[in-house]
Amino acid sequence: MLICSRIPLLPTKLGTQSHIKNQALFSPTSRILCSQQQSPKSTMKEYRRRRALNPIIITPDEQISLVSKQSEKKIILGGKKGFLHQEMMILCALGYYVNGFRGFPWLALNFHMAHNLNMNPSTLQIVQNMGNLPMVAKPFYGILSDALYIGGAHRIPYVSIGVVLQALSWGSLALIPAASKAFIPLIACVLLTNFGASIAEVAKDALIAEYGQYNKVPGLQSYALMASAVGGVLGNLLGGIFLVKALQTKSMFLAFAAILVLQLTVCLKTREESLGLPQPSNYNPVRESIPQIIRRQYSDLMVAIKDESVSHSLIWIVSSILLIPALSGSIFCYQTQCLNLDSSVIGMSKVTGQLMLLSLTIVYDRFGKNIPMRKLASILQISYAFSLLLDMVLVKQINIQLGISNEVFALCFSGLAEVIAQFKLLPFYMLFASLAPSGCEGSLLSFVASALCLSSIFSGFLGVGLASFLGITSGDYSNLPLGIMVQFLAALLPLRWIGYVTTSQDLTDKTIMKGRSKRTRRTRRVGRVSYDPMYSYRRERESDLQR
Repeated sequence: MLICSRIPLLPTKLGTQSHIKNQALFSPTSRILCSQQQSPKSTMKEYRRRRALNPIIITPDEQISLVSKQSEKKIILGGKKGFLHQEMMILCALGYYVNGFRGFPWLALNFHMAHNLNMNPSTLQIVQNMGNLPMVAKPFYGILSDALYIGGAHRIPYVSIGVVLQALSWGSLALIPAASKAFIPLIACVLLTNFGASIAEVAKDALIAEYGQYNKVPGLQSYALMASAVGGVLGNLLGGIFLVKALQTKSMFLAFAAILVLQLTVCLKTREESLGLPQPSNYNPVRESIPQIIRRQYSDLMVAIKDESVSHSLIWIVSSILLIPALSGSIFCYQTQCLNLDSSVIGMSKVTGQLMLLSLTIVYDRFGKNIPMRKLASILQISYAFSLLLDMVLVKQINIQLGISNEVFALCFSGLAEVIAQFKLLPFYMLFASLAPSGCEGSLLSFVASALCLSSIFSGFLGVGLASFLGITSGDYSNLPLGIMVQFLAALLPLRWIGYVTTSQDLTDKTIMKGRSKRTRRTRRVGRVSYDPMYSYRRERESDLQR
C-alpha cells in the first residue's frame, strides 16, 4: 500500500510503515490509495521511486515457494516450446498415425467386397455408409469422456477402449471365416470397428484440444492431421503393394490388428497425470451420480452450441457436405470394373492424395493461418466443386485424347476431391477447438464430428438415391457424367450463405462487447486508477480512513 506524502491517509508510525513495507507495498496485489489532490501519474512516479529505494526481501519460505512456482512454469513453457511433452507426443502421434493407417485394411475390405463378394456399387456404398452410423453418437462419447473418469483419467481409458474394439473387429474378420463371407457378420464387424474408432477419435481430439488450451499452444489439430496423413500415405502404399503381390485380405486385417495391439500397449503404459493436462477441479464421484454428471455436461454442451460463433459456422460446414450427393462407390466400381485399373494404381492414387493432404497441412500451418476464415472457406469450396469434374474427364476419356493414360490420370488426380474435402475441415476444427469452453472440449468437438459424420452419411445415401434414379449400375455407367454434373452444381450452393462462417473480426467484436458489461461501465463512472494488477477505487477511501 502506498502512503501519499502530501495528505497521508494512514498512520505513519514506524511499526505500521514496516508492516506495510513487508506485506502491502511489495505484494503483487497491493493497491494505490491516492487523494483528489494528487494525480494518478504522480502517484505512479512515487510508487516507482519507493520500489527502487526499497528492495524486495524474500524470506527462505517465500524463496522456496517462488522457486517451485518458477519450476512449474518452466515445465509448462517447456511443453509449449516443444509443442508437446514426450509422452504426449508419442501417444498422439501414434494414435493419429494409426487412424490414418486405417486406409490399409479398408482398401483390402473394399476390394474384398467388390471382387470376392461381387457387390454392386449401390450395395458397396450402403455398407460404407452404414458402417459410419456409430460415429453419429460421438456427442455421447464426448460427454462421457468429459464427465466420467475411469481410474482418475478421462482421455486415455477411452482411447484404450476404442483400440480394443477395433482390434476385436479386424481380428474377427481375419480369423473367423464366416465373418468375412456372410453379409450380416461383415456389417457387424464394420460397425464394431467404427464404433471403436469413433470413441478413440473423440478422446484424442479432446486430448489435444484440452492440452492446447491449458498450455496456450493453438493449432495442434494441424499436426494431428499431418500424422494422420503420414499414416494414410504408408497405409495406402503398403495396401496397394500387398494386394498386388498376395491378394490375401485376411492377412492384411490381421496385420492391422497387430498394430492396434501395439497402440494399446503404449496407451496402457502412459499415465494421464504426466501429460501436462489440467487436474480435475469438479470431479467428485461421491457427491454426484453418473446421470447427474452427464446431465450437467449436456447442459454445458448446449450452452456452447448456442453460441452464434459455433452454431453459424457449424451450419455452413454441415450444409457444404450434406447437399452434395456422394458417388464414391460408383466411381470406385467404374475404375475397377470398366477401366480395369489395378489395385496398385488405386492404392497409389490414395497415396498421392495423402501426400497432397500432408503438403496442404504444412503450408496452411506456416502461411495459411492468417487468411480470413470466410475467404479460405470460399476458396476451398470452389476448388472442391471443380475437382469433382476431374471424374468427368476420366469417365469421358478426355485424358486419352490429351495423351494421358487412365493409370497416370487416376494416380495423379483421382483423389484430389477427397483431399480437399478432408482439408476443408481442418480450419473449422481449429476454430471450434479454440471456442470450446474449458471442461467441454470433448463434448463440443465430438458433437461437431458427429454432425459432420451424419451429413456425410446423408450425402452417401443421397448419392445412392441419385445413382438409382439415373440407372447407374455395374453394367451401365452411361449416366454417370450426369451424376457428376449434379455433384458439381450442388457443391456451389453453399457459397450462397458463406456469410454464416465466423471471421476473426466477429470474434474480436464479440470479445469487446463482452468486456463492455454493465459492471465495467459502472466501474468506469466511479473512477478507476489502474497500473498492472494494482487498482484504486475512490469508494474505499472512507473505509481505509476508518481503519
